[in-house]
Order: sequence, then C-alpha cells, then structure tokens
Amino acid sequence: MQAHRPGAAATLAKCLFTLAAALTIASPAFADANPTQRIKDLASVQGVRANQLVGYGLVVGLDSSGDQTSQAPFTVQGLKNWLEQLGITIPAGSTPQLKNVAAVSVHAELPPFVKPGQTIDVTVSSIGNAKSLRGGALLVTPLKGLDGQVYAMAQGNLVVNGFGAQANDGSKVTVNVPTSGRVPNGATVERLVPTTFGSGDTLTLSLHTADFTTATHLAQRINKELGEDTAQPIDAVSVRVRAPADAGQRVAFLSVLENLDVNPGEAAARVIINSRTGTVVIGNHVLVTAAAVSHGSLTVTIKEDLRVSQPAALSQGGQTAVTPDSTIDVQQKGSRMFLFEPGVSLDEIVRAVNQVGAAPGDLVAILEALQQAGALHGELIVI
Repeated sequence: MQAHRPGAAATLAKCLFTLAAALTIASPAFADANPTQRIKDLASVQGVRANQLVGYGLVVGLDSSGDQTSQAPFTVQGLKNWLEQLGITIPAGSTPQLKNVAAVSVHAELPPFVKPGQTIDVTVSSIGNAKSLRGGALLVTPLKGLDGQVYAMAQGNLVVNGFGAQANDGSKVTVNVPTSGRVPNGATVERLVPTTFGSGDTLTLSLHTADFTTATHLAQRINKELGEDTAQPIDAVSVRVRAPADAGQRVAFLSVLENLDVNPGEAAARVIINSRTGTVVIGNHVLVTAAAVSHGSLTVTIKEDLRVSQPAALSQGGQTAVTPDSTIDVQQKGSRMFLFEPGVSLDEIVRAVNQVGAAPGDLVAILEALQQAGALHGELIVI
C-alpha cells in the first residue's frame, strides 16, 4: 500500500480494523446462503387462486365531507337509482344538493375455496371529490367478477385511519388518506367460484420464481418421497404431479406434499438499483474483478498478484502453493474515504463502503461504471 500522511495512516488503520471486525461478524450469516424451503413456500397449485371483485356504491352519513354534486353528477345519479329501487321517486329536473353522500369504488379479493355465506374484507375508495369518508356507512353494493357475475354483497360501517382539518383561511392538515377505508368482513359471498382442483388425475405446481434448477430439485424431492415418476418438470415454472382423483385423498396428498423440504436453485447474479431512491440489492453470486475506480474525490485501486511459495530445502511433505497477494491504493481528497476490501465478492465491498458512511448515490455510480468496464460479473438492472 502506498505511503500516507501520519494522520491518514492512523485513520486508515482504524477503518481497516473496523472493516475486518464487521466482515468477520457478518460472515456466519452467509454460511448457508441457500437453505432448504418447503414446497408451499416455493410454489402454488395451478388453478388455486384468488379472484378480484369490484363494484360501485354510495357512502352515506358523512359530516358535510361528501361529493359536491355540481362536480360529481354520477353521485346524484347513483342516489336516484338507489332511491327508485326503494320506491322513492325524485321529481324530474331537480338536483339534490348533497353533502353527506360520496360515490365510491368497492373492491375485494375473493380467496380460493371460499363458500357462500362466508365473509371477506372490502376496501372502499372515493371516486368523486369527497374530502373524507370518515364516519360513513357503505350502502349495499353488489361486487362483480370479471365475468360480470355477482359473487358478493358488501355493506357496513367504514374504518378510516386518515383524517383532515381545514381552517377558514384555506390552510389544512391531513393525516394518512381520509378518502379510503375498509369494512372488515363487510362482504358476504353469494356465489361459489368454479375450480379445477378436484378434476383429472394430475395437478401442476407453479413456482413463484422461474428456475430450471428449482423445478428439477422439486421433482426429484417428490419422487424420492412419494415414488418414482410421481412428479415431472415441464418447464422452468411448472411441475406436473400425479395425484389421487378422490377429493379427500387429494387434500391429504397435498398436505404431505407441501411440507416437503426442497433445496432451491441459487439465484442468478444480479444487481438491482432503484434509480429514484438509491436502493441497491446485490445477489450472492455477483463478483468483481480487479479494477481502478475514480469517483469525485475518491480514487480506489484494487490489484491482486499471484505468488508462488516453495517449500524449504530438504523439507519433507512440503508442497508448492500459489497464494494471492492483494494490495489497495486509496487516494483521498477532503474528508471522504472509501476502503474496499480486496476480494471477489461484491457484498464485502458494499459492507466496506457502508463502514465509512458512503452515500448510496456514490455506490450506484461506481457499480454502473464497473458494469461498463466489464469488471462487474453479474446482470445490472436499473428500475
């Protein structure tokens, strides 16, 4: 390492000691970089899925915080249609001035295997210019699927976490979002969703993340536990499994199947960078070769040389060995300094950067430069 001023040398030694301690403590966390996982955590049964429901409704009982009818005519139209269903007719040409009614969209997720009579949560969001839905109640609202059929009916009092206050001079304070709320168990399921779970003599497991290695390991693990030719990988996502035709036996079969442990394939070498927040996520197999980086007031050079070590003369059992000799050259301007631990693992470099308090933007710029120079062995993805 090149010579430094006495003050810089002391700072450098202190940082190196801190860095070495941090890397020593952190190393056990990466000892088992690819632990086994249950099949239920890696895959789901094809055809067993949730369905989205949506509807249009009215929230009433607001404290003068509803839609302004002059700017939201659909609110008045919806109210008229609802009153007509109850036998109340509003004279033609009249426009009620409403302050305590708001038009809302109601959406929910219908879980798989849910039966008529069960209840699900619904989310209610204003679609007009209501200021707040706090204290309101949702009128009965049919919830439809994408096929146009009604699968649930929603109604109930809203739970709104946000609130707002406004003064006469126009100043206001808003906490969270007062124009959106939830109705716990606010919808009753009316229709059963058809499913293919109990049909056929096979079922298909769909991996959450496409990976040929994981699909192969999953099929091998099932065959080892339940017999040869029970499972067959179809592609990087799907594994076909022979299953009992009887519904009760199939449920018990899946209970055993989903709790089997599988060693998934290791993720590809990727570096994910969020350009808006500066967040950097680095995969376990990302490698960095020797490179010199200059960024602003920072200049770092990483160099590795190979040396041959010979056994002593007349020694017994000695062997010739090749050992790496790494050197670091750090040039510092001002008060900022980065120390990169020499090696091949990028996560060690990132931890070294964090030890000296480097900004995420500096790391992002360095990673992009390493990618352009061909020194970063991994896919760089900027989102």
